[in-house]
Amino acid sequence: MSGAVVEAAQEREIGRYDGGTPELGPTLLVVAGVHGNEPAGVAAAERVLATLRERDLGLKGRLVALRGNLGALAAGRRFLGRDLNRGWSAASIEATRARPRDERAPEDDEQLALIDAFLEVERSAHGPLVFVDLHTSSATGSPFLCLADTIDNRKLGLMTGVPMILGIEESLAGASLEWFADRGIAALAVEGGQHESTAAIDNHEAVLWELMTQLGMLPPGFVELEPHRARLREAVGAAPPMVEITHRQAIEPGDGFRMEPGFDNFSPVTRGQLLATDDSGAHRAPSACFVMLPLYQELGEDGFFLARRVRRVWHWSARWLRAASLWRLLPLLPGISRDPADPDTLLADARVAKRFMVEVFHLLGFRKSERRGARLAFTRRRSRLENRTL
Repeated sequence: MSGAVVEAAQEREIGRYDGGTPELGPTLLVVAGVHGNEPAGVAAAERVLATLRERDLGLKGRLVALRGNLGALAAGRRFLGRDLNRGWSAASIEATRARPRDERAPEDDEQLALIDAFLEVERSAHGPLVFVDLHTSSATGSPFLCLADTIDNRKLGLMTGVPMILGIEESLAGASLEWFADRGIAALAVEGGQHESTAAIDNHEAVLWELMTQLGMLPPGFVELEPHRARLREAVGAAPPMVEITHRQAIEPGDGFRMEPGFDNFSPVTRGQLLATDDSGAHRAPSACFVMLPLYQELGEDGFFLARRVRRVWHWSARWLRAASLWRLLPLLPGISRDPADPDTLLADARVAKRFMVEVFHLLGFRKSERRGARLAFTRRRSRLENRTL
């Protein structure tokens, strides 16, 4: 079966493996090193591919792994010109394509090359396509998942046993997950741990084996999962299984941002606790919450995020309400109407939206929002596999 392995034809591709039966299962597309100072995902993907090749088994579906930012990986820097995990909206991509080559940042060309690679994988996929983006952070703490809030993505996240963060797409405009979400592709980003830790490689590897098993790609018993699961349980510790972003502290070069030392991912903080300082003064926690992705590196546009716990009852309520399509009843309420140009967008009078509580829109999957004059537009993500099992 060795002929089923396709060696990497160029540096962009870490490798791929299909076991000779790609038509019998999903395609798991893995990207690592979108930020050049985060090589742990590359090492994890190499480990998984090496094991698959060594054992030469009949994988159902296929695994394709790509490197993200080649130039930044070579330099060991987060990015060279701009953050490659931004600018993935349709409008931004169109602007990048239209930009003269001599005016492009290095990441512009990296992004266009990645899009071509993504499209090739999508066109050649026989079954469902699932995307996983492997990252690490400058802080210690539990690994976690970022995802667009669809039922398919929640199902995918629950397969891993790793905590999930909701609402990230509201805070980070143009992340790569947005490109896949716009195409209805199940996708998540895995924050595996701290940049320099070998544990981050182990965590990424564990998540990949778990996903491939849960997706039915691996034969029973091929991987002894319990050691990987035990590793993830230890890494997760007491972190809550699901949180929702409530605040993003955006920063800019030269504003003197300095994160207070000692914060980890999921560090609990109390109201009024000092989190960071910059030229404008002190930034304190507005309420009891969790700190996510505190910035302890030179480059970055996000100083920190704040999050609150999502109770299990609200998770299951959201799943039931969306499966029942109760969101279709919202346009019957005063001040709320459907966007005639997009059946997945609801328009709400800003005063009505405030009274009605934005949380209700979130509960029903309408997390992406923008102001349109006196109205707010709430858009939900629809998956290709909606109402079906991954």
